[in-house]
Amino acid sequence: WNVDFPHLMLRAKAQKFKNEGARLRDRVLTSTDTVFGMTAIPVVDVTVNALNKNATFRTLFEKSFGVHREAPVPEFHSKTLRKRVKPMIKSIEPKAVGSTTGKVALYATCYGNYNSPTIGEDFVKVFQHNNIHIDIVPKEKCCGMPKLELGDLDTVEALKNANIPVLAKLVDEGYDLIAPIPSCVLMYKQELPLLFPNDPDVIKVQKAFFDPFEYLWLRHKGGELNTEFPNALGDIAYQVACHLRVQNIGIKTRDILHLVPGTVVTAQERCSGHDGTYAVKEETYDKAVKIARPVVRKVDEQQADHFSSDCPMAASHIAKLSDSTEKPKHPMTLVCMAYGL
Repeated sequence: WNVDFPHLMLRAKAQKFKNEGARLRDRVLTSTDTVFGMTAIPVVDVTVNALNKNATFRTLFEKSFGVHREAPVPEFHSKTLRKRVKPMIKSIEPKAVGSTTGKVALYATCYGNYNSPTIGEDFVKVFQHNNIHIDIVPKEKCCGMPKLELGDLDTVEALKNANIPVLAKLVDEGYDLIAPIPSCVLMYKQELPLLFPNDPDVIKVQKAFFDPFEYLWLRHKGGELNTEFPNALGDIAYQVACHLRVQNIGIKTRDILHLVPGTVVTAQERCSGHDGTYAVKEETYDKAVKIARPVVRKVDEQQADHFSSDCPMAASHIAKLSDSTEKPKHPMTLVCMAYGL
């Protein structure tokens, strides 16, 4: 009975991709570096964002390309996270606490860089507020999770070969590693080490990669987290992202938010149904909605002050279906609010 079902399915996807390939839509949707980079060009980003809000265009796009007209799609920003963060960086003398060095490099991720750059800004603010030196990873490609889900293992390896040397060098320079998207953290903590167990640099990066709230909790345990929060957050409905749960680190996001006085966090440990592209495709959107319904129902019943999830895509999917919440807030944004930053 000890069957790793998710990885069994990934092996099946890899075999199917090897034998049959994939349709153009799926290749495009999983080519995040290329697609996001093109749509984040100045003027192009504004145009794409406007089209994605146009019902007529979305109907035509569904018929021609197979992206469901009701599926929430992210906004694109020409002023990316990498551009925004560079002027924010300041030198802080790192202080090691437990397994943390107090010196981190932020792996921006495709989504964090192009779609939700303000989340990364909040990361920098919170980490600097806690006297943690934070830099941006100097260059990066997609982590490879979308291609892994497609079964395209050759591209996963190519992306690994582009990213791992950069990240391993940072680890050699004393950096710990974090990322704003749970799927990307999981890729480096679990998926790449499973695929490339004999690559010493992959293992080096794995050992230095942390979920961001796991990192803050480790600092808190060592007495180095600033717990002076001037602003209460009230009632928070919090969906625990699947790719966060499988890291087996506990619900550290909830634990950090619980440190804020006047704050109650209700965690929903159920799948959002998004799964990267599953909630976007025409043929699976309705199934994704059905999977999300139990979480949506709980969120609507709670009538919380804030709705949050570590995964922005899951959060947007749930919020779109909810009657009680319009715009979700990332947990790090909530911490920023609590600090008054």
